[in-house]
Amino acid sequence: MYANQLDSPAPLADRPLHWRETERPVPAAGQLLIKVIACGVCRSNLHMIEGDWVDGGVPAISPIVPGHEVTGTVVELAEDVTGFELGQTVGVQPLWWTCEECEFCTSGREMLCHQRKITGEHVDGGYGEYMLATAAHTYALPDGLDPVDAAPLFCPGITAFGVVDKLDLGPGDVVAVFGLGGVGHMAVQFAALTGAEVVGVGRNRDHLAVAVELGASRTVDSTDADALAEIAGTADAVLNFAPVDTVTEQALATLKWGGTLVSAVPVTVTDFPFNTEQTIRGSVLGNREQMQEVLRLAAEGKVRTVTERFPLDRATEALDRLAAGTLRSRAVLAAAETLD
Repeated sequence: MYANQLDSPAPLADRPLHWRETERPVPAAGQLLIKVIACGVCRSNLHMIEGDWVDGGVPAISPIVPGHEVTGTVVELAEDVTGFELGQTVGVQPLWWTCEECEFCTSGREMLCHQRKITGEHVDGGYGEYMLATAAHTYALPDGLDPVDAAPLFCPGITAFGVVDKLDLGPGDVVAVFGLGGVGHMAVQFAALTGAEVVGVGRNRDHLAVAVELGASRTVDSTDADALAEIAGTADAVLNFAPVDTVTEQALATLKWGGTLVSAVPVTVTDFPFNTEQTIRGSVLGNREQMQEVLRLAAEGKVRTVTERFPLDRATEALDRLAAGTLRSRAVLAAAETLD
């Protein structure tokens, strides 16, 4: 098999990813082998490849194959795996393995398992022709979904759903979404499904246009100080997907007193105004039940991804586009047969 492998983290300009032949893995107990159809390209991949997370032990192995939002076809099953069959189309999200025994795993919060292994960070991911998956964290893809377009459901989709699901939203509420890229474009849709008014905030014109296409009532250019001033203190909830301190400041300024900001990225807050009774919550991915709900909503046509396809062996080109901010939404690496 061939895969994009990272030996040592380095700036993307140094071309640290290498498309080369490597051994095809064999599933151990509880595992299955999938032939990759598609893998979304996440900014987290870029952080790992360029060495931003080395101090946190990521990547955990070398060489490693990045990629954590994957769809593919089951080609081999361990003897103890049930519930899947050869030829079935499946998906894998960042949560590759959890212990199934801790307080989080036994209470529907497996994404908080302290022993969790992340696809493409602790084990090889989907930037290659084949990938191992654990059956406990593999999902059957509903009929009718395009497996290439479905790949981002397994990171942006579940991340956005997990954020919106932490809020009690409905008609009459105003929700502002900051950061309208891969995750943000999914959050706009999940928020709109609640009946709330959705305001998309960002600086990329393509992202703003996509937000309107997907259900945002209005958009605001975050580089326009006057436009930001107009929405100050108007949002019952703010969803943040941009890990930039200035964006956090803008998001908090948009939030009503008593409102809630949910962030799926790191935030830095100084001089937090306790007397406004605002709440800041973190959110990471979602549990298995929520992942199934994301797939159901997509299969029913209630949410969709906006993707741009690249051949699997051109991961560096896709990452270049991501770093440059020239993607309309989500880049997806796709097997050659899907690009004909």
